[in-house]
Amino acid sequence: MNRSFRITLLSSAVCIALNAPTVFAQQTPTTDDANTEVIVVSGTPGGAGIRKIDASFAVTNIDADDISRLAPKSTADLFKAIPGVWSESSGGESGANVFVRGFPGGGDAPFLTISLEGSPIYPAPTLSFLENSQMFRLDETIETMEALRGGPNPVVSNGQPGLTTNFRLKRGSEYTEALAKYTTSDYGLNRVDVVMSGALDEDLYYMVGGYVKSSPGIRDAGFQSEQGHQVTLNITKVFERGELNLYTRQTDDHGTWYLPTPLNVEGVDASYTQIGVNNRQATINYGADNTEAAFDFGNGRGWDGHVSGGSLKLELANDWHLIDRFNYTQGQANTYGLVPDGAATTVADVADDGATAVGAVTGTEYDGNTAVQQIGRWVVLKDVFAFTNDFAVSKQWGDIDTSFGIYTATTKSNDWWSIGNQAYYVVEPGGELLTGIACNSSADGCGWNYDIDSVGDATTRAFYATSSYYASDDIQIDLGIRHETHEVAYSVDEGLDGETNKAVDFDASKVSWTAGINYALTDFSGIFLRFNRGYKMPYFDDFRDNWDAFSGGEDLIKEVSQGEFGYKYMNDSLQFFATAFANEVKGDTFVAVPGGPSEILTNQAYGIEFDTNYEHDSGFAVNLNATVQETEITASATNEGNEAQRQPGWQVRVTPSYAFDISDDMFMTLYATVSAVDDRYGNNENTVVLEGYEKVDVGMTLEPTPGLTLQLSVDNLTDSQGITEGDPRSADAPNGRYIMPRSAKLSVSYMLF
Repeated sequence: MNRSFRITLLSSAVCIALNAPTVFAQQTPTTDDANTEVIVVSGTPGGAGIRKIDASFAVTNIDADDISRLAPKSTADLFKAIPGVWSESSGGESGANVFVRGFPGGGDAPFLTISLEGSPIYPAPTLSFLENSQMFRLDETIETMEALRGGPNPVVSNGQPGLTTNFRLKRGSEYTEALAKYTTSDYGLNRVDVVMSGALDEDLYYMVGGYVKSSPGIRDAGFQSEQGHQVTLNITKVFERGELNLYTRQTDDHGTWYLPTPLNVEGVDASYTQIGVNNRQATINYGADNTEAAFDFGNGRGWDGHVSGGSLKLELANDWHLIDRFNYTQGQANTYGLVPDGAATTVADVADDGATAVGAVTGTEYDGNTAVQQIGRWVVLKDVFAFTNDFAVSKQWGDIDTSFGIYTATTKSNDWWSIGNQAYYVVEPGGELLTGIACNSSADGCGWNYDIDSVGDATTRAFYATSSYYASDDIQIDLGIRHETHEVAYSVDEGLDGETNKAVDFDASKVSWTAGINYALTDFSGIFLRFNRGYKMPYFDDFRDNWDAFSGGEDLIKEVSQGEFGYKYMNDSLQFFATAFANEVKGDTFVAVPGGPSEILTNQAYGIEFDTNYEHDSGFAVNLNATVQETEITASATNEGNEAQRQPGWQVRVTPSYAFDISDDMFMTLYATVSAVDDRYGNNENTVVLEGYEKVDVGMTLEPTPGLTLQLSVDNLTDSQGITEGDPRSADAPNGRYIMPRSAKLSVSYMLF
């Protein structure tokens, strides 16, 4: 391809990204090479945009139609469609564990950033009891998601070296459109989604939408354990040489926190959950004075807050471009859970008389063979705040494109915890607390308690620069550098005695870099090579959990080095991407239980990921994403040479679909997804094996008349009993968390044009 033509095309793409409003409905490509004109904004300074075929990094696009067919049960469940990502979404709508390209981690999502319209919704990827997906709900207002692994990630935006998922909202156009959708299920779901878009005035567009829902949960709790609503407003003003976009997303949504369950007790399967009407209300004792308080543990985990922000894009004089993106997040991300502690046992082993115990709610007498387990009543109250701003200017100088940016972020978390609070409960759905067991009636409980009151503030300032040099018609060289200063002020009252016993005043700076080269083999194919080095800076929990061994702070900075080599091909029917990767993470820390002992290690991984979409004129299409990888702990006091915990050696997802006409005005699409995953180890010691499993999902959509759509989706058709994790708090206990059992959803939607 002629270099001047490529530069003109790229400049045009940037102008489109700066000025054109995104229409509500998906536009149908009309050119034979329409796929090569796909524009991605992730990984570009300020989100300026670049053609996907020209990108020297691996990025996956999932649009609204794809999301609908995948029918994810949560935001984290959608991430299963991203190559190189292992997502354990079996904890419910919140509380997911997400792993990226073999990066180490014991849970949550330490190397994941969720962005909305290019801005991180919360700069800390993970705090204890809070990973980014807990603050973000999917609905009909989402137009597309981009998922960037590695690449220029360590340099731009918040400097995330792992995975950044960027969600883009639907926007209005000159045409008024509206969608109403009702969804029900075989587990009692009632959900209504609405969305509407159009023009308020000349060059002023709006989109507003949201949902309200209620259900007992896929694992039936016996009450409406999942409830919530969300409203999103997106306003766009287009100027002659720019655009202003403002959005707000108000959410109040919570659901049961599904936890590992006993794997050696008859009757406990993928449909089981401990929470129920006989135990959702409980009291705990906390603090130095053993203060008693009652909580509703049926509230589970959730998010009650807002994510608001916007962007300003301008074309300045002399071909300079300016982009400023900002986001403000504030709310409560509380957790209430009934958490197992250790293996299940029997009444005979723990009862005072060695024979029976009595239910505290029903008065039922349970004999000595009844299965019981210590359950911790955990309460975590978390108020969070974040404000980010990403300012970038760019200009093309002949064969060189340059960008300069300033990223700032303020992050805050106020926490109140009382975790532990253990007592023996019957192992059955809604299993009740027992009397006749001495520790159950003691204010000190049956095990350990960990109570804290803490407040933490973090400030990040980064300056970055990127440059692309068009060395020839087919060769593009990318460079980027970032200087980041990270400050943390954090204090903790452990024991809730009113006295601060831990305090942190931390200040550190690091320089990250990236270098890549893209070689266009043809107009439709190319290869790229990229290296980068980035850092994951510590936040509040890193200091508290590693206080004794790593109180200096510098030891808590994780250094990430990565290399990638990729091949890509895109034409009107096929998108094929294959990316080989290798990485090393130094300084990772693992703590099984907050306040417990920590392990520091270095982890290496290498592998290859495939991302393929094929569409045929006949209506047949297929998507394939697969990952094959090897991991190794290369430095550890006790686990050197072992594989990283909870990382599958391979995983694959194949999604075929077939769309066809039933009559002139009636259309149908049939689709399915077949997933398979390899064995994994449940701990760094590699003593607990989590067996691999297969899963089949099927679905269909029917459009009997223009505007009306019926969709039926069945998740886990064969009711596979796969295990996503063991017990991270007690690795040797025979506990585990099943994938979700079989469920079916039916939705009816109507689009008004």
